[in-house]
Amino acid sequence: MWPFGDGYMDRLIIRKLDTIIQMLDTIRRKEVFIMATMQDLVTQVQATAAGEASAIVLIQGLAAKIQELINAGADPVALQAAVDELKASSDALAAAVVAVPA
Repeated sequence: MWPFGDGYMDRLIIRKLDTIIQMLDTIRRKEVFIMATMQDLVTQVQATAAGEASAIVLIQGLAAKIQELINAGADPVALQAAVDELKASSDALAAAVVAVPA
């Protein structure tokens, strides 16, 4: 009990403490939301990076296979055009992946 006798200070302190508790609870809820959002973002980045890496490997594998066909005597003009297109796509995708900020 405060020496003021009327309980005014007690009520004032309790109100201030309640306000602080409410503010801390709001901060905690926002932190939980931000962390959940951050985890979603990390998961999406990982999935995107894995998908891009898979696409690069696929495109490079297709280009190599077409090059094998050219080397085996298939129509070189048509196949070379396909190889060039796939290599360009692979290079563009690889450059886009590198350009993404960390």
